[in-house]
Amino acid sequence: MNLLDLEHLMRFWTAEQWQANVLMLFHLVGAMVLGLVLGYERAYHGRAAGMRTYALVCMASTGVIILLAYPLQWYGGLQGGSLPPPLADPTRVIQGVVTGIGFLCAGVIMKEGMNISGLTTAASLWAASSIGILLGMGFYFAAIMLTLLCASLMMWGAKLEALLPSHPAIAVMLRGEPQRQFQQAELIKFSNDLGFRFAPGSLSIELTGGREEWRFVCTAKRNFGGETLTRFASRVHEIPGVAEFRVTHARN
Repeated sequence: MNLLDLEHLMRFWTAEQWQANVLMLFHLVGAMVLGLVLGYERAYHGRAAGMRTYALVCMASTGVIILLAYPLQWYGGLQGGSLPPPLADPTRVIQGVVTGIGFLCAGVIMKEGMNISGLTTAASLWAASSIGILLGMGFYFAAIMLTLLCASLMMWGAKLEALLPSHPAIAVMLRGEPQRQFQQAELIKFSNDLGFRFAPGSLSIELTGGREEWRFVCTAKRNFGGETLTRFASRVHEIPGVAEFRVTHARN
C-alpha cells in the first residue's frame, strides 16, 4: 500500500470522518460554553482561575475523551478497530501524554505572595496536548476547530471577561512607620469607602525591626476596569503612618 497516494489520504475526509468530526465539534463548543459559565462564577468573585482557564480545561478534556467514541474512524478508518489491543489501543499512550503534560503545566504556574499567574498558560498547554492527540488519531477537522476555539479564547476571552460584571481582587501590602500599629477596623473602613471588601481570612501580619507589615486581599464591589489598582493605590496616602505599600492583582 502506498501511504501517500490520493485514495489513502482522502480516507481522512470521507463522509463518515466528516460526520464524526462535526459531532466532536458540537461537543467541543458545548464544553467551551459550559466552561465559560463555570469560569465566570470564579471570575465574578475574583478567584485565580477565570473563564479562559475553565473553558480551555473543559474543552481539552472533552477532546481527549470524545475521540474514544469513534474507534472505527481512528487513523482515517485504516484500522477499523480490528487490530488486537496491544497494537491498536492508543488510550495507554494518551494516558501517558496527559500525565506528562500535567507535570509540564505545573512548571509554568507561579505564585508570588497572593498573586497567581500562569494558570491560563498551563491550561493552554494541556489544550495543545489534546489538539495533538486529536490530530494524531486522524481527526483533522476537529483538531483544527479546537485550535481555533482555544486561540479565540486566549485572544478575546480576557476582553469578554472584563466586560462582564465581576469583583476583581487585589493584594495589598502596607508597611508602617516605626511604632505605627494598624487596626483592622480602620483598614476595613478605608477599603469599604473606596468600594472594596476587606477579606479578613487573607490577613497576615509581620513585625520586623519595630515596623508592622500587613498583607491582605480586597475584592472590588464592582468591576472598575483598568482603574482597579490605581483607585486603591492613589488613596493609600490617606492612611496615617504608611511608609511603604504595594498593590497588585490577586489573580492570574
